[in-house]
Amino acid sequence: MSFEYVQEIPRPKEILASIPLPADLAEVKAQRDREIAAVFTGKDSRLVLVIGPCSAHEEDAVCDYISRLAKLQARVKDRILLVPRIYTNKPRTTGIGYKGMAHQPNLNQEPNIVEGIKAIRNMHIRALRESHLPAADEMLYPGNYPYLADVLSYVAVGARSVENQQHRLTASGLDVPVGMKNPTSGDMDVMFNSVQAAQASHVFSYNGWEVKTAGNPLAHAVLRGAVDQHGLAVSNYHYEDLMPFAAAYEKRGLPNPAIIVDTNHANSNKKYAEQPRIAREVMYSRKLSPLLRSLVKGFMIESYIEEGTQKVSDAVYGKSITDPCLGWPASEKLVMDLAEMG
Repeated sequence: MSFEYVQEIPRPKEILASIPLPADLAEVKAQRDREIAAVFTGKDSRLVLVIGPCSAHEEDAVCDYISRLAKLQARVKDRILLVPRIYTNKPRTTGIGYKGMAHQPNLNQEPNIVEGIKAIRNMHIRALRESHLPAADEMLYPGNYPYLADVLSYVAVGARSVENQQHRLTASGLDVPVGMKNPTSGDMDVMFNSVQAAQASHVFSYNGWEVKTAGNPLAHAVLRGAVDQHGLAVSNYHYEDLMPFAAAYEKRGLPNPAIIVDTNHANSNKKYAEQPRIAREVMYSRKLSPLLRSLVKGFMIESYIEEGTQKVSDAVYGKSITDPCLGWPASEKLVMDLAEMG
């Protein structure tokens, strides 16, 4: 073996004991969880917007952005539920270089996973305290989930993880909505199988324990577009894509069928400024079809304070260092437009 054992990672219960979630914030999160779950079970007609930066790499800027979302939430509360993206495990696509704040809490220092786990937990709790908006995170590493289990209201499983058995099994034990993205190939059966697996009960090995899960009835589909054999982006948000997909979803007979449309990634070919147009088109499609109106529950939107992306060395406050994002003015307008259209 060529592993160098650098330091031992504390167990989740040790981290949660040292950085506890205050009881008042736990109540805030529990109430929000009930509201979001009601959307996915069809009891609430509001849209869910999972919105925020591609990768959360700087605590002050992330909390600044989410505080802005909180003010915006007060304006659209009757139509929209905002779920901030605080993606702390988000790496570059190649897996080389930056691997997210969980690995590298300070961009100017060497990776330190122990300090990274503490940093992401502190950031999530701070954001919740300042905004009262519990967040979403991507479950890139299933073993990391327990460090944030009490602060997250939504979990995403990415296009490159959705076929992984450990992700599916772990998702089956979560009590919040889990969005399963279609794989980069665009194979919809893979995503349906992942949703079905996450909704079932399982016994498996997890973090040193044999565990049994009850199944997660809030697991659902996320359409993010695909990439063909030539490396070209293929979108799947048009009416002609959504209708047969919705019919196939209903045919599966899965509990709580729901679709979230990712407006960036392959759907926009990473042309971030296209996100408002894509969201508006989907909203129009919902008006044309009662089936789509019942199944399309909302959107994933990549948004931050400053538009676009930057090199790490540029150090622009509130600007993405991974995928390009909408800036705040365009984001605010999009949320208001969607509230009006909803």
